Amino acid sequence: MAERPSRVFLIALVAVTAIGPLAMQIFLPALPIIQADYGVAPGTAQLALSISMLSIALSTLAYGPLSDRFGRRPVLIVGLLIFLFGSLICSLAPDIWTLILGRVVQAAGGASGMVLARAMVRDVYAQEKVASVIAYLTIAMVVAPMLAPAIGGFLTELWSWRANFVFVGLVGVPIVALVVLRLAETNSQPAHHRGVGGMLEGFALLLRSPIYCGYAFSGAFGLSGFFAFAASAPYVMVNVMGRPVTEYGLYFVMISLAFMAGNFASARLSERFGNNRMIVVGCAVALTAALIEAALLLAGFWVPLAIFIPTAAIVFGNGLAMPNMQAGALGVYPRSAGTASGLSGFLQMAIAAVFAQTVGTLQGDTPYVMIGFMVLVLTLSAGSFLAALSFERARLAAGAGET
Repeated sequence: MAERPSRVFLIALVAVTAIGPLAMQIFLPALPIIQADYGVAPGTAQLALSISMLSIALSTLAYGPLSDRFGRRPVLIVGLLIFLFGSLICSLAPDIWTLILGRVVQAAGGASGMVLARAMVRDVYAQEKVASVIAYLTIAMVVAPMLAPAIGGFLTELWSWRANFVFVGLVGVPIVALVVLRLAETNSQPAHHRGVGGMLEGFALLLRSPIYCGYAFSGAFGLSGFFAFAASAPYVMVNVMGRPVTEYGLYFVMISLAFMAGNFASARLSERFGNNRMIVVGCAVALTAALIEAALLLAGFWVPLAIFIPTAAIVFGNGLAMPNMQAGALGVYPRSAGTASGLSGFLQMAIAAVFAQTVGTLQGDTPYVMIGFMVLVLTLSAGSFLAALSFERARLAAGAGET
């Protein structure tokens, strides 16, 4: 796209980015009712969430390379149609296993927007502008799941849990129409990979790049800090501190708002100060806040504010850094931006899931496991970025030496 991207273009990208997270979170308040309606164990009903997360992780690997080869627009349209089909399956599911299947299909389709929107941003914006635009997309990924549980609870009480899937399907229809009618193709130079072999070659190329790996793993470890918190904080609040669930929900709003604020600041400041400076500041804020939280908890301040205020600072730092980490990863091989976006999305989901499950498994009667893992992964995030920066400077120095 030679011309300046229009406002409709950005609105379309925000919409396709938000629809997947919206669908993932909207039905969660209805899980106990779904469990009761189908007469299954809680763990079985929970599979509608956990297996769909695996579906997202795996499907992100496919969308990027496919869009590099066939174009962003057709692959995105197919993904959104898969999302609508999955929503239909869920709304009509006669048993829990059909519902789980529908969620897998819906999640796989919804992942297309999260992957391809970032790739399309890289296609049309200059490198110094990419992080700012990705930050707006990330805000959409935060706002949608923040509002979704309230919407889902209202729909469930007013009609039934099936209304959640009808709702996201109805929201998806105009989004598909917007993409079909107003979203132009952005991949002007499709890559000519050959089938699965070409896809694997693209992943191998990226994984051989220490610069790409540094940025991608930095973002994955940064996200893992939040998931380590999310996996443990409810237990710490309710079982360790004896606080009600509603109080945890109210405190969590602070976390969502802090992440949004970090992303908004990144959107406004990244173009001015540059990707790497924003990452340095974000990593420094996040790691410093994690160390302060660890010190407070070790000193015996087992109160909600000792957890949530530092964690809000951590996610604010993540909000500053992560869009710039993603921009750095996508900028290594611009012609393979789709593959790079898909692989980084997979790494984020897979690594975060591993740490979340580990924290949940090791959780005891203290908050130490939670904060210990948060400090660990945020240190790994900062270290991965420093490695990327070192290799990037070495490459620039080598290029200057050749000239």
